[in-house]
Amino acid sequence: MWKKQQLESSTYLKEHSSLQHHIEHYTPSIQLFLNQINQIILDKPVQTKLSLVCLLANGHVLFEDLPGLGKTTLASALAKLAGLHFNRIQFTNDMLASDVIGMNMFNQKESNFDFKHGPIFTQILLADEINRCSPKTQSALLQAMEESVVTLDSVTYKLPEPFWVIATQNPIFQSGTYALPESQLDRFLMRLSLGYPSRAAEKRLLLDASRQTLLEQITPVLSHGDIVLIQQCVQQVYLSDVVLNYILDLASYSRLQSHGLSTRALLAIKMAAQALAFVEGREYVITDDIQTVFPAVAAHRMKMTEQDAHLFLDQVEVND
Repeated sequence: MWKKQQLESSTYLKEHSSLQHHIEHYTPSIQLFLNQINQIILDKPVQTKLSLVCLLANGHVLFEDLPGLGKTTLASALAKLAGLHFNRIQFTNDMLASDVIGMNMFNQKESNFDFKHGPIFTQILLADEINRCSPKTQSALLQAMEESVVTLDSVTYKLPEPFWVIATQNPIFQSGTYALPESQLDRFLMRLSLGYPSRAAEKRLLLDASRQTLLEQITPVLSHGDIVLIQQCVQQVYLSDVVLNYILDLASYSRLQSHGLSTRALLAIKMAAQALAFVEGREYVITDDIQTVFPAVAAHRMKMTEQDAHLFLDQVEVND
């Protein structure tokens, strides 16, 4: 028994030391990443940080806003700085699932069918204005977002690693939009909104070079290997009983209402908080991390606004 405890303690110390080393190694790159993206997306440091957190937590992100507020620009900047292969799909109301996944095409020379890969076969997929296509086409992303594979004609194809969906959607009151089904919303780790820029930021936007010109000038800060390694490190970030109990208390309180948090939602809160702690340079999660990520992770699952989510947090105390 004593030898087993000694071995477990030794393993923990080794993992803790390794995690601390990786945090120290990647902190400068993460700060550079945020500095660069905040030169493109002005006056939105919270949203840009949470976007990076989403990637490092290996979760998909949904941006909801009026057209023309920088959603696509932010998605493009994230993809370029992360150093990952990037495809963009402009969703329209006449799109089919095959336009996303791909299709089997007959090869006359070989007398068989060859699978032609669709744009979903990439590391970062920008699903632009996703709610402009029909729910049937939207559903083509469900398996990909959950399992990182797609299935066509009983054959399953693995997607590149990592696979990250950045989706944008227009407000549902606009013409030509379809509401995302709950099963689709639940696949997104976070829902974020940029909102209007401040007066000072908007003045800079009017005076500066175009965002497209600035995007062409930035270079990758991280690489494919960096992203995969950080995603593995994030899973090792420590959560104390106080933090875990706080998450469970939030879940219990939410279930007194009509749209309570599911177990998948709690796992999403946990992963997002771990990634935020890593970005902040810590190997452990604090309750402030939970409160920071909660509105973005939970609001769309509980069918409430971000402001309502902040009020919800005020109703649940942190018990030491």
